[in-house]
Amino acid sequence: MGIVSSVGLGSGIDIQTLVSQLSKAESQPALNAISRQKTIADTRLSGLGTLKSALSDFQKAVAKLKDSSLFKTHKSSSSDESILKVTAGTGSVSGSYTIEVSQLAKAQKSIASSEFTNASALVGAGTVTIETASASFQVTTDGSTTLTGLRDAINTASDNSLVTASIINVDNGAGTGTISKLVLTAKNTGTENAFAVSVNDDDGNDSDTLGLSRFASVNFDALSQVDASDAKIKVDGQIATRSSNTITDIMPGVTLNLSKVTAADQTINVEISLDNDAINTVVNEFVTAYNKLSSTTQSLGKYGGSTDGSGSGNGPLIGNSTLRYISSQLRQTAMNTVSSVVGSYNSLAMMGISIKDGSMSLDSSKLNEVLSLDLQAVSDVFTSTEGVATRLHERLSYFLQSGGPLDSQQNSLKKQLSALDSRKLDVERRQSSVEAMLLKQFTAMDISVGTFNSTGTFLSNWINNLN
Repeated sequence: MGIVSSVGLGSGIDIQTLVSQLSKAESQPALNAISRQKTIADTRLSGLGTLKSALSDFQKAVAKLKDSSLFKTHKSSSSDESILKVTAGTGSVSGSYTIEVSQLAKAQKSIASSEFTNASALVGAGTVTIETASASFQVTTDGSTTLTGLRDAINTASDNSLVTASIINVDNGAGTGTISKLVLTAKNTGTENAFAVSVNDDDGNDSDTLGLSRFASVNFDALSQVDASDAKIKVDGQIATRSSNTITDIMPGVTLNLSKVTAADQTINVEISLDNDAINTVVNEFVTAYNKLSSTTQSLGKYGGSTDGSGSGNGPLIGNSTLRYISSQLRQTAMNTVSSVVGSYNSLAMMGISIKDGSMSLDSSKLNEVLSLDLQAVSDVFTSTEGVATRLHERLSYFLQSGGPLDSQQNSLKKQLSALDSRKLDVERRQSSVEAMLLKQFTAMDISVGTFNSTGTFLSNWINNLN
């Protein structure tokens, strides 16, 4: 093995370098061709990914316009939000109202009259029942139950949807310390949630002021009591009474949040109107998304016009028929009239939306004019079964679906790249085989040259000795 080295011992030739260069020269054309094909496939695959991403972004903008509730979006205003806040939601309709708030809804709050030295004092054994007109629940105490224990038993009762119990520590009135009292507060406002407390005292006397009987309703401090009350308002002079200060069922889709009572002879002006700004915002997003998609498709399919023949300035999807088809289809789908809409406003062009040189533009003043003249037509142009947004969404779903034209091209390119990787491995294996064969041949040559040189030296020396 000593004869095999980077420099032949017999010939003086750098065998390893020579063999490596010869084997590479034999395989390099094939490797270069594979590399070029991989670059083209990778570029096209990346271009398809960019196209799908742009189509997906456009579809999100289209989906907002496809939702018919957009054209039923209303905004609201109140002349005094410190008294009344208004929110217009789904189902609301335009209108003007005058509202007076004569009474707010309140939750009942009751403070037990009985005084305890502290929250650890015992309350007595028995059963406490708390009930409203429509529901009730019970808690049971024993001889070891403290005021804290009673509070916790009420709050953790599984069927308690009525009240919250708490403890307050206040002055005892004599200036000598504090006392503890139980406070019960209704969880919900309104007279329908007013509660009463009754007890079954284990001492046998349910009417005394000892033991658990101290928590019967008759033993709550009347002066500290906050009675339950309903909210009362007038809407255009008509009285409405509700149990909550958040009212959702007087005007369809409109929520009224009451905060204060109006002063005498004061009225709150409420306006519900179509939210043109919201519609304009979504339409502008649609136009922007279309132009972004259009710019992307133009960039992907552009001809760079390079003079050196390399095509380095070309878009990654130049010459792709699917790219051209998508661009054409989306433009036609967007601008074609909607046959199901009767009247003049049956296309985007009629509402101030146009396409010129591949760029979409919006005339907001025209759109707002049409919104005021025929809101239903605008909604139908976008959201009906034949509407622009509906048609576009269907076309985009087709282009983006699994197994669709773009997905099929991506899978084809991935297979092509996998095949090119296999071909590259085959060429590299063949290069290794050629290199091994050449190394063997050049090594044999080097050995032969070394043998000839040795024989020549021997003969030369022998002749010299004869002389």
